[in-house]
Amino acid sequence: MPKPPPLTTPDGRYIVVRGRLWRTANPGLSDDERARLVAALMDGRRGVATAKRGGDSAAEAAARSAVDAAKHGLGERGPVWWTDGAPDLNRHMARTTPYADWFATVDDAS
Repeated sequence: MPKPPPLTTPDGRYIVVRGRLWRTANPGLSDDERARLVAALMDGRRGVATAKRGGDSAAEAAARSAVDAAKHGLGERGPVWWTDGAPDLNRHMARTTPYADWFATVDDAS
């Protein structure tokens, strides 16, 4: 059975994982750019795992840097990708943000 898609805020800025908001990728990226950055992210994550298994701290640091660069490129880290001045609520608990009322209705339904 396929895994259901993550719960996404009505404005599409965040997914909710165990009640916590995580910023989504910039929807304004082209399909090619998104695919390139996701591939770089996955390569970086594999590099972190390989370096950890091998005990190579320098390689792990380099791989973590590659993951961070890909996440910045995707818009999941760094400056927000929206332009209306709304604050970045990344990593906040949904119940303590302006999304609280919406989340209460969704959380009750699940």
